[in-house]
Amino acid sequence: MTSAGSLAKPLADIGVLVTRPIEQSMRLIGCLHDLGADVIAFPALEIIATPQSEALTERLASIDECDWALFVSPSAVKFGLAALRQVRPDALAPVRAAAVGAGTAAALRKAGCGNIVVPQQGADSEHLLALPEFADLTGQRVLIFRGEGGRELIAETLRARGAQVDYAACYRRVCPATDAAPLHAALAQRRIQAVTVFSSETLDNLLQLCGDAAAEALRALPLFAPHIRIAGHARALHFVQPIATAAGESGVLAGLVEYFRHD
Repeated sequence: MTSAGSLAKPLADIGVLVTRPIEQSMRLIGCLHDLGADVIAFPALEIIATPQSEALTERLASIDECDWALFVSPSAVKFGLAALRQVRPDALAPVRAAAVGAGTAAALRKAGCGNIVVPQQGADSEHLLALPEFADLTGQRVLIFRGEGGRELIAETLRARGAQVDYAACYRRVCPATDAAPLHAALAQRRIQAVTVFSSETLDNLLQLCGDAAAEALRALPLFAPHIRIAGHARALHFVQPIATAAGESGVLAGLVEYFRHD
């Protein structure tokens, strides 16, 4: 029989490893605490601004010549708009903005941008490219705000549909210098029952930072990721139970609650 306490705190006594950058994880940690979880924070990714090169400055200076400013992540919004405002303050307002997912759209709205196209379902390149606004971009210019590296699917597809595409690479992802001792202690005390990751690169860094013995312990735990691609990467790295949830933090939270639901 389900108790009132288990309904109010469905993750009570569940230790959840949070691997997002600390500045991105505060809302997630708060929600997990509200659900009763014991949160173990171990940032396995750090996001830093790139030096503002001459090429980036030129692209940002001519943003009003673009038909679309496309943002691939909340970090692209944060670092992209910071770089843009150094070159062209308030230049984004007349440009149509596109966001890969709801979290990115929310970051744009918070920054004062109201003319946003975003998929109603999903939070990835494929769902964005399925929008009717991007079916034919003949003669249009698109500036993609993103980090260094990353997938080429959006740019390649938009070029095939007639667009002129440029990148504004405004941040880079690095492996942080995170002390693994608290993670080792939590694993030894069996305080972790679930792992959460929001990118394949974060997962690679996690295994690199924690050492072989801890990596094997982590692989035995259920891993929750908000995209099938990340879950597939975890499977390739020999995690025994990677679980692809719905998109975003809300999807991961719902996946955790469903998995640990008390009958």
